[in-house]
Amino acid sequence: MPMIEKVDVTLDELKHLVTNQALEGDTLLLNMGPQHPSTHGVLRLLLELDGEIIINCIPDIGFLHTGIEKNMESKTYAQAEVMTDRLDYLNTMGNNLAYCLAVEKLTELDVPERAQTVRVIFVELQRIASHLVWLGTQALDLAAQSVFLYCFREREYILDIMELCSGQRMMTTYIRPGGLWRDVPVEFEQAVRDFVAYMPKRIQQYEDLLTKNPIFLDRVRGIGKMTKEEAMAWGATGSTARGSGVNYDIRKAIPYSGYEQYDFDVPIQTDGDVYARYLVRIEEMRQSLRIIEQAVNKLPMGPFRSNNRKFVPPPRSELSRSMEAVIHHFKLWTEGYDVPKGSVYQVVESPRGELGVMLESDGGPRPYRVKWRTPSFTHIQLLSWIANGQFVADLVAIIGSIDIVLGDTDR
Repeated sequence: MPMIEKVDVTLDELKHLVTNQALEGDTLLLNMGPQHPSTHGVLRLLLELDGEIIINCIPDIGFLHTGIEKNMESKTYAQAEVMTDRLDYLNTMGNNLAYCLAVEKLTELDVPERAQTVRVIFVELQRIASHLVWLGTQALDLAAQSVFLYCFREREYILDIMELCSGQRMMTTYIRPGGLWRDVPVEFEQAVRDFVAYMPKRIQQYEDLLTKNPIFLDRVRGIGKMTKEEAMAWGATGSTARGSGVNYDIRKAIPYSGYEQYDFDVPIQTDGDVYARYLVRIEEMRQSLRIIEQAVNKLPMGPFRSNNRKFVPPPRSELSRSMEAVIHHFKLWTEGYDVPKGSVYQVVESPRGELGVMLESDGGPRPYRVKWRTPSFTHIQLLSWIANGQFVADLVAIIGSIDIVLGDTDR
């Protein structure tokens, strides 16, 4: 293999050189994965290298394919929801919400204000929990072990709140069409307030460890750059796009679940590198805390799910004294409910970007067609562009910065 002469060029100029000029000599084809511990899931990358420089990066997905979309089509609308937890397993509440909003559009099902507010609290808690997993693993990929331990320490608080209300730490299926599975317990409000008061100093602790750390800066600044125009051309959304200056957040652009009632900012960075995407997600955690605090302060009393008995099971309290309620409950869970013909597309802002679900009904109790638009599937394609011209040692930082979840990719 020929020696590469050391020249004083920027990374952008280097990318231009290796992608637009003929290479002399042989290149090396390297398999990265599918069992590599730093690829954030079961992912295989085919790398073509010229020395230590990546000149081609081809993602190979499908190792976690579960056929969730087709499986959902074989179940009733109520039964299919449990599959949504298994898509992006770091955004289970957000997946539940997207699906339930789509079903509610098809059925014109109302959702009480209390349920709307609790939904917002939980999906923002889920956003923080997801960003904590991202930050901890991203730091661990770059050999900052302490941050990983601290992030998972704070994530436990969120999982405890989820378990308090749903009985499950991750696969909750707590948000249901028409509202919630059950009302939040009396301990919920204080637990959330305690977390909101506790978390800001922890976020500052992460920044104290990383944001101005010269070793961290050497690994993330100027790495994996993507311009605003490139981000839009590739269909990037969420923090990945906002790190390149794309001012787009579905919670602001197409509000749902009452997000228009909350005051929060959309963090934007313009450098488009790994560091910019890090700064965006750090600030997003702070903005999520703002939303949660406002939601807790306005949490109304009242019903936690719709009273529409055509689609919503009767209250548990009626089952012990009403045979009609027992029969109704049994029929809803065994036969399901018929949904009017039609199709809808519902989008939400997941921790990774635009999460959309298309539901089509043929008038029966099972969805005729289910299709998910997941941000990880879109973003993993970015690797074939932003990794070119980079050193192979920087690839794990680039992969982490787009925050992919392979269950969200393969489905």
